[in-house]
Amino acid sequence: MSALDRIDHDSEDGIETGKRLIRIGGNGGASLAERLSWRLHRLSWRTPFHSIRLRGRFPLKLLAVPKDPIAGDKNAGEAILHGHFVYRGESWPAEAVDFSDPSLPPAFADYLQSFEWLRDLAAAATRERAAKLAEKILHKWLAEHSEQFSERAWRADLWGRRILFWAAYAPYILSSRDIVYRSLVLNTIARGARHLDKAAERAPPGLARVTAWAGVIAAALVVQGGPARLSRGEAGLMRALSAALHDDGGLVSRSPTEQLALVELLSQVRAAYYAAQHDVPEMVSETLDATVSALLGVTLGDEALSSWQGGNMSTRRRIHAAVEGSGVRARPLRQARGWGYQRLEAKNTIVVMDAAPPPPSRALRGGCASTLAFELSDGAGRLVVNCGGAGADIDALPEALARGLRTTAAHSTLTLGDRNSTAIHDDNSLGKGVAQVELARDETGGIGQVEASHDGYCRRYGLVHQRQLTLAADGKTLEGQDSLISAGRKRRHEDVPFAARFHLAPQVEVTTTADGQGALLRIRGGGVWQFRCRGGRLSIEDSVWLDGEATPHPSQQLIVAGESPADGMTIAWSFRRAG
Repeated sequence: MSALDRIDHDSEDGIETGKRLIRIGGNGGASLAERLSWRLHRLSWRTPFHSIRLRGRFPLKLLAVPKDPIAGDKNAGEAILHGHFVYRGESWPAEAVDFSDPSLPPAFADYLQSFEWLRDLAAAATRERAAKLAEKILHKWLAEHSEQFSERAWRADLWGRRILFWAAYAPYILSSRDIVYRSLVLNTIARGARHLDKAAERAPPGLARVTAWAGVIAAALVVQGGPARLSRGEAGLMRALSAALHDDGGLVSRSPTEQLALVELLSQVRAAYYAAQHDVPEMVSETLDATVSALLGVTLGDEALSSWQGGNMSTRRRIHAAVEGSGVRARPLRQARGWGYQRLEAKNTIVVMDAAPPPPSRALRGGCASTLAFELSDGAGRLVVNCGGAGADIDALPEALARGLRTTAAHSTLTLGDRNSTAIHDDNSLGKGVAQVELARDETGGIGQVEASHDGYCRRYGLVHQRQLTLAADGKTLEGQDSLISAGRKRRHEDVPFAARFHLAPQVEVTTTADGQGALLRIRGGGVWQFRCRGGRLSIEDSVWLDGEATPHPSQQLIVAGESPADGMTIAWSFRRAG
């Protein structure tokens, strides 16, 4: 089945009983030849030859104005109206912003360069109120970058996003009576589209390449280019999506943060087809259906994302806007294949488990060693979490913190010998470790059970980590078992220390029981849960959790620790809702 095939998520639901094996793909980063090719391609932008390639007929007007289906952030828009871009708690003066400032945080620079902020501005003000400010900022960008090629401003994925946003918010940036200004905007869009014709296929594989080809399609539909450009764009998008997506609609990067961006992007592409009164290709509609289902599969009871692969919960508002804007009514994907996240749900209790190897290094910068970790929510309250991450804004975190958040110990799973289940190299790439996960799932009688094991510790210790999660039909009990099983390989004979960590959300208050083998967990404003364990020593230590704005918050973690003999061991634990 291809990545674009429709997946049936009903309860005939694709839930398979029995074991299956998930293997990791090529884990290397881009090859030296690929990196050199990309670098030479970017350097070619500054040559006279590239300028010649961008010459052509310029449009007198847009052929259509798509409606952006994704609602913007009104608060962010009001801040722009009051003269400031506010991002991750920092503020920059809107009219004096320097698009070329190398000191800008990369994620914020991309937000500026893509003109995504037009969406937020439109959520806060009418065209009459906001157009002058939007045009003034765009005029500044044109002065800096319309003729001057720079690696960031002319990056293919940013041009893809820019065309989508400039087209959707044309009333905000093309309402001026200044003919010279209007011509410059339209001419620059046309040059950007020709740049994408040459650059889209050279964009890094994954979301960036998908975005670049989305820009080619938007340009063909609402700027110029006609059937020839549209045909090339659709073929390119098909190739990019096939390479970027697993069969189940989840990105190869396994990043919920990127998955959210993909849902928004495909919704914008579909809107461009609508605006041009053109039939939406099945590949776009079916892929959007699958990507929304995969995204919903990693949400918790507060309707925000669980934290995986360097991402955080994002905001409930943005996720709701993305799903609402997609127009897709899909069930959350419960048993993902390549996407790798298993979802158990009963009444108000939701569990999301990482049951796959980490993503290949070439698919995601900052991948995490999180295999067999899980998150748990009770209604809108989070109980067990991972420490989270900064998403696309990874450079904004201190290097030591960013690296620490990627470790196995920063996730709610078991570590052996105080080592990561998959190595994290000094250059931030992922190394050897988990190469395959064996998975079995059963939902007989309404009881959800997932059993998974990984080989990340086989090479060093000759032990397989197996985890079993069982969620009761009433959602009031989650029982778990962690086992270390001999893989039949020679290893050192001394015992190896292990630690099963359960990071708790900041709003959870912890009280240990008198026997030292349990704890009472109170979710502020929510329920009370009892934790019990056997087979190891229970302790409580400090932890940290990053919210949807990538702001760290102090929290705590339960740790069940001990030592494993050469032939392995088993610990059992449970979370039980009181009352």
